[in-house]
Amino acid sequence: MSSRVLVVDDEPGLREMLRVMLTRAGYDVEVSGGQVSADAAIAAGDDSFAVVVTDLSMPDGSGMGVLRNARERDDTTQVVMITAYATTSQAVEAMRAGAYDYLKKPFKNDELLAVVEKALEKRSIVTQNRELRARLQQEFTTGNVVGKSPAMQHVMSMVQRVAGGPSSVLITGESGTGKEVIARALHDAGDRAKQPFVAVNCGALPEQLLESELFGHVRGAFTGATVDKEGLFLAARAGTLFLDEIGEMPSPLQVKLLRALQERKVRPVGASKELPVEARVVAATNRDIHDEVESGRFREDLFYRLNVINLQLPPLRERKEDIPLLAAHFLSKHGAVQNKHLDFSPEAMRWLVDREFKGNVRELENVVERAVALALGHWVELSDVVDQRAVSNGPLSIPEVDIPIEGLDVDGYLATIEKRILLRALDMSGGVRKDAAKLLGMSFRSFRYRLAKYGLASDDDTDAPRR
Repeated sequence: MSSRVLVVDDEPGLREMLRVMLTRAGYDVEVSGGQVSADAAIAAGDDSFAVVVTDLSMPDGSGMGVLRNARERDDTTQVVMITAYATTSQAVEAMRAGAYDYLKKPFKNDELLAVVEKALEKRSIVTQNRELRARLQQEFTTGNVVGKSPAMQHVMSMVQRVAGGPSSVLITGESGTGKEVIARALHDAGDRAKQPFVAVNCGALPEQLLESELFGHVRGAFTGATVDKEGLFLAARAGTLFLDEIGEMPSPLQVKLLRALQERKVRPVGASKELPVEARVVAATNRDIHDEVESGRFREDLFYRLNVINLQLPPLRERKEDIPLLAAHFLSKHGAVQNKHLDFSPEAMRWLVDREFKGNVRELENVVERAVALALGHWVELSDVVDQRAVSNGPLSIPEVDIPIEGLDVDGYLATIEKRILLRALDMSGGVRKDAAKLLGMSFRSFRYRLAKYGLASDDDTDAPRR
């Protein structure tokens, strides 16, 4: 992988010192005296820079401009900002725009070398993760169904095998496991894909309204029925009718549904004639349907009519190897909506894999969507995925840290984490330092001390929200 580094600074002495230092460290270094020449260097050639070290203020432009152009050319390029006049607002803006780190002049040579090395490690992780994710997505994705676990591979195989048939399908599994996603995959994978896919939640409507929704009604059938209405069985045409939460269906309607499945005909409410239907019925429930049958709450004959083919979806805790794939899928989905190009940090991904998702895939997507909204820059960090409300009610698990064979600079590692947490709190609080301090459970004086520790001077004395 490329180890090209671009140094951008209008001070010739500092520029030359950085060139010599980084070259001795084994990097292929180019230098520029301002934004114009830096932009030209970034645009030239086929090989992009791995790391750009740029001053913030320059006579012919700014480091923010260099940052934007470098990231537009290659969003894996890691940019380190350096400046003699650091402020919290500038740091937050730079990190939000995708800067890897933000250093205040004067800095120690070892400090800069450590930051560049860590930036290269991050770039390597991003590139490897994207290549792996692309391969896994290609091999282990069918429509919107994502999974490489044996259980999900079996489900996806069954979807392909039965998609073209007319038989009813019953999808079972805990809430949030993706039953409607599987139903849509069944529909899309067969000959019915060009026909409508119609879904209804059987537990969301009262009995009379649900009957009208499913079978339709004629004018005057009941109060408020001023016109004829086509039911969902007919609206689905030769496509798929998805009956979600079938276990919630009232007993009287279960009888009528059974007849519709047996006779392939429906009678609209208030009508005297039956109408033929062609739709394939796919039902789903998060209840133990066998217990429902034994207790008498669900008709046994209807169960057998629906359960011609059964697809059992495993909970997410039993398919943890699918979490990275699913998380990456949701990251791309919600990142596109919010116009963000993001990757998970190793710590954030470890936390996701170790978490017990009681809400299954639906909860995972919620966590990722929230993380995308909170992400500062181009990384989803541990602080973005951890729900602070949950943390406040219990101990925070410490993420596993990989210690390289050559050792780890603990102070530097902890300082990087602390600085990012401070910037995250400022971003979440709209730049109001008192609110940021409160968010982190520390005094305002302690928060100001920590900002000064990292060279992030206060912008003003008012501490008012920035617009």
